[in-house]
Amino acid sequence: MDGFTNRQVIRITGVTERQLTYWRKTGLLCPTAHTAGGHARYSFHDLIALKAAKRLIDAGVSVQRMRKVIVSLVRFLPTIDQPLSEVSLVATGDVVLVFHRGVAFEAITGQEWVLPIAELQRDVVRDRAANPIPVQEELFPAWPVANGEGGGRTGNRAVS
Repeated sequence: MDGFTNRQVIRITGVTERQLTYWRKTGLLCPTAHTAGGHARYSFHDLIALKAAKRLIDAGVSVQRMRKVIVSLVRFLPTIDQPLSEVSLVATGDVVLVFHRGVAFEAITGQEWVLPIAELQRDVVRDRAANPIPVQEELFPAWPVANGEGGGRTGNRAVS
Protein backbone atom coordinates (compact mmCIF):
# COMPACT_ATOMS: atom_id res chain seq x y z
CA MET A 1 0.00 0.00 0.00
CA ASP A 2 1.27 3.46 -0.89
CA GLY A 3 1.32 6.30 1.56
CA PHE A 4 3.40 7.72 4.34
CA THR A 5 3.71 6.17 7.79
CA ASN A 6 3.34 8.15 11.01
CA ARG A 7 7.12 8.18 11.44
CA GLN A 8 7.64 9.53 7.90
CA VAL A 9 4.93 12.17 8.39
CA ILE A 10 6.52 13.37 11.62
CA ARG A 11 9.95 13.58 10.02
CA ILE A 12 8.74 15.33 6.84
CA THR A 13 6.23 17.80 8.30
CA GLY A 14 7.72 18.60 11.71
CA VAL A 15 4.41 17.75 13.38
CA THR A 16 4.91 16.03 16.72
CA GLU A 17 3.62 12.52 17.39
CA ARG A 18 1.29 14.00 20.01
CA GLN A 19 -0.14 16.54 17.52
CA LEU A 20 -0.59 13.88 14.86
CA THR A 21 -2.41 11.56 17.27
CA TYR A 22 -4.60 14.35 18.68
CA TRP A 23 -5.55 15.71 15.26
CA ARG A 24 -6.41 12.20 14.05
CA LYS A 25 -8.46 11.35 17.18
CA THR A 26 -10.40 14.62 17.05
CA GLY A 27 -10.99 14.39 13.31
CA LEU A 28 -9.11 17.59 12.49
CA LEU A 29 -6.76 15.87 10.04
CA CYS A 30 -7.15 12.17 9.34
CA PRO A 31 -5.08 9.84 7.18
CA THR A 32 -6.46 9.03 3.76
CA ALA A 33 -6.05 5.28 4.17
CA HIS A 34 -5.18 2.44 6.52
CA THR A 35 -3.31 -0.81 5.95
CA ALA A 36 -5.01 -4.17 6.36
CA GLY A 37 -3.52 -4.20 9.85
CA GLY A 38 -5.11 -0.82 10.68
CA HIS A 39 -2.00 1.35 10.44
CA ALA A 40 -2.51 4.91 9.17
CA ARG A 41 -1.19 5.87 5.75
CA TYR A 42 -1.05 9.52 4.75
CA SER A 43 -1.19 10.77 1.16
CA PHE A 44 0.84 13.62 -0.27
CA HIS A 45 -2.26 15.86 0.07
CA ASP A 46 -2.42 14.84 3.74
CA LEU A 47 1.23 15.92 4.12
CA ILE A 48 0.40 19.33 2.64
CA ALA A 49 -2.56 19.73 5.00
CA LEU A 50 -0.48 18.65 7.99
CA LYS A 51 2.34 21.03 7.07
CA ALA A 52 -0.19 23.87 6.66
CA ALA A 53 -1.72 23.05 10.03
CA LYS A 54 1.72 23.00 11.64
CA ARG A 55 2.57 26.40 10.15
CA LEU A 56 -0.75 27.84 11.36
CA ILE A 57 -0.06 26.52 14.87
CA ASP A 58 3.47 27.96 14.73
CA ALA A 59 1.99 31.31 13.64
CA GLY A 60 -0.19 31.38 16.76
CA VAL A 61 -3.49 30.12 15.35
CA SER A 62 -5.25 27.90 17.87
CA VAL A 63 -6.50 24.42 17.00
CA GLN A 64 -10.06 25.62 17.66
CA ARG A 65 -9.58 28.51 15.21
CA MET A 66 -8.06 26.16 12.66
CA ARG A 67 -11.08 23.87 13.00
CA LYS A 68 -13.38 26.86 12.33
CA VAL A 69 -11.25 27.80 9.31
CA ILE A 70 -11.63 24.30 7.83
CA VAL A 71 -15.40 24.25 8.40
CA SER A 72 -15.76 27.73 6.86
CA LEU A 73 -13.64 26.87 3.84
CA VAL A 74 -15.76 23.81 3.14
CA ARG A 75 -18.85 26.05 3.35
CA PHE A 76 -17.44 28.90 1.19
CA LEU A 77 -15.67 26.64 -1.30
CA PRO A 78 -17.87 23.54 -1.59
CA THR A 79 -15.83 22.09 -4.46
CA ILE A 80 -12.76 21.80 -2.25
CA ASP A 81 -12.26 18.44 -0.58
CA GLN A 82 -9.11 19.20 1.43
CA PRO A 83 -9.07 22.90 2.32
CA LEU A 84 -5.64 23.00 3.94
CA SER A 85 -3.96 21.48 0.90
CA GLU A 86 -5.95 23.13 -1.91
CA VAL A 87 -5.72 26.84 -1.04
CA SER A 88 -2.96 29.19 0.07
CA LEU A 89 -3.26 30.44 3.63
CA VAL A 90 -1.61 33.33 5.44
CA ALA A 91 -1.91 33.82 9.19
CA THR A 92 -1.67 37.33 10.60
CA GLY A 93 -2.15 36.94 14.32
CA ASP A 94 -5.43 35.10 14.78
CA VAL A 95 -6.70 36.12 11.33
CA VAL A 96 -6.29 33.55 8.59
CA LEU A 97 -6.40 34.82 5.02
CA VAL A 98 -7.21 32.54 2.11
CA PHE A 99 -5.92 33.01 -1.43
CA HIS A 100 -7.95 31.09 -3.97
CA ARG A 101 -8.32 31.73 -7.71
CA GLY A 102 -7.00 35.27 -7.52
CA VAL A 103 -9.20 36.32 -4.60
CA ALA A 104 -8.14 36.90 -1.01
CA PHE A 105 -10.65 36.60 1.83
CA GLU A 106 -10.80 36.09 5.57
CA ALA A 107 -11.19 32.37 6.19
CA ILE A 108 -13.97 32.42 8.78
CA THR A 109 -16.17 35.31 7.66
CA GLY A 110 -15.53 35.05 3.93
CA GLN A 111 -15.04 38.82 3.77
CA GLU A 112 -12.89 39.85 0.83
CA TRP A 113 -9.62 41.16 2.20
CA VAL A 114 -7.61 42.68 -0.61
CA LEU A 115 -8.79 45.41 -2.94
CA PRO A 116 -7.91 44.29 -6.46
CA ILE A 117 -5.77 47.31 -7.40
CA ALA A 118 -5.03 46.18 -10.96
CA GLU A 119 -8.76 45.75 -11.64
CA LEU A 120 -9.48 49.21 -10.20
CA GLN A 121 -6.73 50.72 -12.36
CA ARG A 122 -8.27 49.16 -15.49
CA ASP A 123 -11.68 50.62 -14.51
CA VAL A 124 -10.15 54.09 -14.04
CA VAL A 125 -8.33 53.94 -17.39
CA ARG A 126 -11.51 52.74 -19.13
CA ASP A 127 -13.58 55.51 -17.49
CA ARG A 128 -11.03 58.22 -18.35
CA ALA A 129 -11.02 57.09 -21.99
CA ALA A 130 -14.82 57.22 -22.11
CA ASN A 131 -15.16 60.45 -20.08
CA PRO A 132 -12.01 62.58 -20.43
CA ILE A 133 -11.56 65.46 -17.97
CA PRO A 134 -11.16 68.80 -19.76
CA VAL A 135 -7.70 70.28 -19.20
CA GLN A 136 -9.03 73.47 -17.55
CA GLU A 137 -11.17 71.53 -15.02
CA GLU A 138 -9.61 71.13 -11.59
CA LEU A 139 -9.12 67.68 -10.23
CA PHE A 140 -9.81 69.00 -6.69
CA PRO A 141 -12.26 71.94 -6.75
CA ALA A 142 -12.49 74.46 -3.88
CA TRP A 143 -13.95 73.32 -0.56
CA PRO A 144 -14.92 75.23 2.62
CA VAL A 145 -12.37 75.71 5.38
CA ALA A 146 -13.08 73.60 8.49
CA ASN A 147 -13.24 76.55 10.93
CA GLY A 148 -16.29 78.00 9.17
CA GLU A 149 -14.58 81.21 7.99
CA GLY A 150 -15.32 80.31 4.41
CA GLY A 151 -12.78 80.53 1.67
CA GLY A 152 -11.02 77.50 0.45
CA ARG A 153 -8.58 76.42 -2.15
CA THR A 154 -8.75 77.54 -5.71
CA GLY A 155 -6.30 76.63 -8.38
CA ASN A 156 -2.90 75.92 -6.93
CA ARG A 157 -2.92 78.72 -4.35
CA ALA A 158 -2.60 77.81 -0.69
CA VAL A 159 -5.10 79.30 1.76
CA SER A 160 -3.68 80.91 4.92
